[in-house]
Amino acid sequence: MSGPEIASGVQALLGGVRSAASPFRTYLKDLHRRFANDSEGRVADYIPELAKAKPEWFGISVATVNGLTFEVGDAQTDFTIQSVSKPFVFGLALEDNGRDHTLSRVGVEPTGDAFNSIIKLDTKSGRPQNPMVNAGAISTAGLVKGAHLTERFNRLGGMLSRYAGRSLPVDMAVYTSERSTGHRNRALAHLMLNFGMIDPNVDETLDLYFQQCSVLINARDLAMMGATLANGGVNPLTKEQAIAPEYVQDVLSVMYSCGMYDYTGEWSYRVGLPAKSGVGGGVVAVVPRVMAIAVFSPLLDERGNSVRALKVCEAISKDLGLHLLAHSPNRRRLTELLPGIVD
Repeated sequence: MSGPEIASGVQALLGGVRSAASPFRTYLKDLHRRFANDSEGRVADYIPELAKAKPEWFGISVATVNGLTFEVGDAQTDFTIQSVSKPFVFGLALEDNGRDHTLSRVGVEPTGDAFNSIIKLDTKSGRPQNPMVNAGAISTAGLVKGAHLTERFNRLGGMLSRYAGRSLPVDMAVYTSERSTGHRNRALAHLMLNFGMIDPNVDETLDLYFQQCSVLINARDLAMMGATLANGGVNPLTKEQAIAPEYVQDVLSVMYSCGMYDYTGEWSYRVGLPAKSGVGGGVVAVVPRVMAIAVFSPLLDERGNSVRALKVCEAISKDLGLHLLAHSPNRRRLTELLPGIVD
């Protein structure tokens, strides 16, 4: 094939992608417009730095397993990842320790309690019930291997960056704010130390946990991180393996059963996708083998979930037939908006 023929073929392909993308971008713009004036909820203020977020911030981003990205609104506004980091760090703990040892330190059962609850840690073994609540995430952070804190964070930060496809920094102001106000998390850590669920280097483990929550991302990054899980652990753009493929199922399973705090049951009923939220205002929902949806809006409900994100994800799931447990999922609308993405 000659040079002009190749160039012509590339242009035709790009034209096809643009034309395929146009209806989906229009759909996302309509969805953004529908919820942009929804002012329900409040910005998190128990971590002082988070209280500086602007209530009007609102972005939606979608990334597909073949590398297409779509965004609208404040999709490139930075925010801290917070609890959305938890499933990814759980995956790293599994890679470092295997399933048996990891599950001896943290379970995979939903709690029905708030994300920072201390209630069930003083029963039976003292093992946190899942890695999506704070106690479980602290225990999981304690499983990340490294000779010292810097090495452990470099490994953790490198892992998150492979998911996103770019180097992700830490917001030092948020880290300092979390470190100075995280008394409840310190109490959780010391109670788990009493039960042998974390090692004696409690302060180092807490520092690692506070740093992982303070990593800066945007909705585009978060969509790509979710799309990497949807793509079997391979970043759709960089082609880097962010997590061993045998552990993707583990991560998606705990996201599905435990990822949306004590709203998870209703989320599974209404939306039906593995997902994780964080008090920074981010939510990521994964459609395995297809795409991921990320929404950023810092207005939270009483459980710590972004109000706009809940509404956007429920609408997308219904409109595009994404619920994983539907007997005969009707994805005709999805194939119309994204031809060639879904069989």
